[in-house]
Amino acid sequence: MLLRIINILTLIASSLLLASLSAEIIYSAELAQFSEVYSWAMFGVCMIFIIDFFALMFSSEHPWRFLARNSIVLLLSIPYHTIALWMGVEVGHMWQVTMGAVVMFRAVMALYITLRWLIVRRTTRLLWAYIATVVVCTYFAALFFYEYEAPVNDSLHGFGDALWWACMNMTTVGAEIFPVTAVGRIICVILPIIGMAMFPIFTVYVTSLYSPKSSRGTTVAHDDDKPKI
Repeated sequence: MLLRIINILTLIASSLLLASLSAEIIYSAELAQFSEVYSWAMFGVCMIFIIDFFALMFSSEHPWRFLARNSIVLLLSIPYHTIALWMGVEVGHMWQVTMGAVVMFRAVMALYITLRWLIVRRTTRLLWAYIATVVVCTYFAALFFYEYEAPVNDSLHGFGDALWWACMNMTTVGAEIFPVTAVGRIICVILPIIGMAMFPIFTVYVTSLYSPKSSRGTTVAHDDDKPKI
């Protein structure tokens, strides 16, 4: 019960961190440094991530083995931006975004963990994991596309355009906004690949819904074909 409460707090903290990072990128792109509010928000969220990690570690049958296997999760939970700020290290805007993205990977993991214990049926869990992956990838692609392209791309007139561009590329339709930076072009290549890789998962889910009915129908047909005595 305690672990589930911590998981819910972790999910709420992840949403808070996402909102803070989005606000800094969308509304403070012209500033060299992120706000102090964001730094404190990241610190608080990372503390929740670390508490969640050690709660899972000490509830495990082999704590040290758990630490060795999941050390990357602990590294993703460290508030690097806040530590750099406290140490007086000057960090550029792009590096601040990168450090925020590192912690956001941990937030995405919290989302999948929550889906795992909320949804029992495997195929339904697969569908929601598919939806979550598409939404998260699309939003983050729009966020980073806007961060890198907004200062130099005249076709981009706000975050709404970046989000529309990401949605169109995820569905492999494409958009009339063309990236001019290296990061933007990389995102433009990766998004359609993710979209094409995710579509078969949805197909598997739909097939699983109808396969039991098909198997029952086949059984009945075989029974009817038996010779009557």
